[in-house]
Amino acid sequence: MQMRHLGTSGPLVSALGLGCMGMSEFYGPADEAASIATIHRALDLGVNFLDTADMYGAGDNEELLGRALRGRRNQAVLATKFGNVRGPDRSFAGVNGRPEYVLQACDASLRRLKLDVIDLYYQHRVDPQVPIEETVGAMADLVHAGKVRWLGLSEAAPATIRRAHKVHPIAALQTEYSLWTRDPEGELLDTVRELGIAFVAYSPLGRGFLTGAIRKQEDLSPGDWRLHSPRFQADAIAANLHLADTLHSMAAERGCTAAQLALAWLLAQGDDIIPIPGTRRISRLEENLGAQKVPLSTDDLLRIHQAMPPGAARGTRYPEAGLKAVNR
Repeated sequence: MQMRHLGTSGPLVSALGLGCMGMSEFYGPADEAASIATIHRALDLGVNFLDTADMYGAGDNEELLGRALRGRRNQAVLATKFGNVRGPDRSFAGVNGRPEYVLQACDASLRRLKLDVIDLYYQHRVDPQVPIEETVGAMADLVHAGKVRWLGLSEAAPATIRRAHKVHPIAALQTEYSLWTRDPEGELLDTVRELGIAFVAYSPLGRGFLTGAIRKQEDLSPGDWRLHSPRFQADAIAANLHLADTLHSMAAERGCTAAQLALAWLLAQGDDIIPIPGTRRISRLEENLGAQKVPLSTDDLLRIHQAMPPGAARGTRYPEAGLKAVNR
């Protein structure tokens, strides 16, 4: 397993992490036994960077991780998040970055995870009603109290990151990044690199689209969140199929899968990039880890760039309401 530093202030983590969100919600029916088996297999293979959040399954995902890590806590660098609030009926209730809520959310996550300390604690979305200095100041208090080891932000804008980093070192920024979502390139990546912050890339396989497994809406299970995503509407899927097909053809030339090529491309963007592909299946996990064995030359990277340039995908990555909550 290749390893990468979680920023200048953080620990060594596996170059590929494991996103656990889909094990509890958003991508169809859950299968706890299969999910725990996948987490255990990831740990066996050296994947030590596990990602969850208190909103995934309205806490269910953290409880799942707590059960999966029983007896294996020392093998994992566990990241969770707060800030996206769910109501009693599991509906989305907005973003909360108030200092008092930071403490409440952390204590609740620790109870669900059955842990004494969280390795990496992210603010999931920036609260525009609360100065980032106040939120990160409360997060820093958690570090001083021994409840959290390192701090992170998710979907934060460059200016926000700079302000937060002055309050307490930020180890990681988590933001969507893949061959069909190249928005971070430019100022955002320049900022985190200047500050020595790792970039954790979520949805590195385009929420599964880049694998080639989704060719029409009917390929998604009823209740799948992607059915409401602009990029997974019927016309957008049809318009974007050429991207998946091109990636598949280029991967076949190299004797790898499209998923492996997409992840290898991300890994090649810099040693500070840590993709966290999510899966509930051991077979997909093992396939994804094969990306570490896919070498890419400068010519390969140029060819991929030309075939899938920034802005190539049809449709926004979130509906309008979701877009308002990112890059704050």
